[in-house]
Amino acid sequence: MATSIAIIILLAIVSNFIFEKIKLPGLLGMLILGITIGPYGFNLIHGDLLNISSDLRKIALIVILLRAGMGIKISDLKKIGKPAIKMSCIPGILEGFFIAFISTKLLGFTFIQGGILGFIIAAVSPAVVVPQMINLIDNKIGTNKSIPTLILAGASIDDVFAITILTSFLALYSGKNINIASQLLQIPLSIILGIVLGLILGFVIIYLFKKCSINDVKKILIMLAISILLTTLETIFKDKLLIASLLGVMTIGFVLTEKLPNVATPLSQGLNKLWIFAEILLFVLVGAQVNISVAFTSGAIGIIIIFIGLVGRSIGVIISLIGTNLNVKERIFCVISYIPKATVQAAMGALPLSLGVVSGDLILAISVLSILVTAPLGAIGIKVSSKSLLHVEN
Repeated sequence: MATSIAIIILLAIVSNFIFEKIKLPGLLGMLILGITIGPYGFNLIHGDLLNISSDLRKIALIVILLRAGMGIKISDLKKIGKPAIKMSCIPGILEGFFIAFISTKLLGFTFIQGGILGFIIAAVSPAVVVPQMINLIDNKIGTNKSIPTLILAGASIDDVFAITILTSFLALYSGKNINIASQLLQIPLSIILGIVLGLILGFVIIYLFKKCSINDVKKILIMLAISILLTTLETIFKDKLLIASLLGVMTIGFVLTEKLPNVATPLSQGLNKLWIFAEILLFVLVGAQVNISVAFTSGAIGIIIIFIGLVGRSIGVIISLIGTNLNVKERIFCVISYIPKATVQAAMGALPLSLGVVSGDLILAISVLSILVTAPLGAIGIKVSSKSLLHVEN
């Protein structure tokens, strides 16, 4: 396994360098590297490393979400409050139902099967979006109207809506009697729980840092460990109650910055350094989950369905931004930023097949294809369009 990690690090650094030299996002090079050396490519990654891949990806995502939370200010939250809530639900819901409807026409699915497919694909990828938004914040791009923060907040909650509605469709497919209203009520409850738990743990961390003399490295490790435990709570209670743990992790970073800014600054810099390694693991291992041969079995119809879903998502973003002070260019950028898929699709694409859903293999194929199509499209779109569509501060 150690050899696999060494190979991943060396090749990822090279691929990142090459892609940045040709003015493309480095993460795209690492995703492609993962596909190439993963089990569906040259199979250069040890099986033991793949077995713990989901845990490693979770830790990497926690690193960047803590850093994201530290970049959010109260003044930003006041600007983005209502639009962020709308961005977290309207685009994903419209995309999911657009796909559900078109699947009944193009694939002969029942509406429930279409809903399962739609809400697997509907989740935007925090793994792709969050690092890019932090980069914009660091470079003062779009920060005059808190646009990166708006997208950060929306993307971190978007998955909660998609997964909750997906769970409802899976229950309906299995013939279970479920109360859809109560399922939907779980969504705001999960968001509130995530924030409250993040606030509590944030203040616990602040208390520890004030009372104990701890160096910065140990402080970062404590933050990581507590954040991992928070996401573990979501896993433990997932059958009973959904917790927006990613939002909770961001809240921990936010609380620390607001209450202990002098402590948070060096910790944020430490997380930036840790992210160099975490980023490699995250994107290479996400790429390793992608089976290209499965993806292309859905053919042109799969691509049509994905793009129709993106049309629904884009309409949802535009609706969400009604009443804001964003101009046309900035709204277009928000649409582009909400394109990438990766994490949920890689993690849950095979779930319908494992549960015996009819055409589960086709759902898996389109889920994988959505990663191959939207992750590069969104990542390149964000990088290329940010400076031309957003205000750049001197």
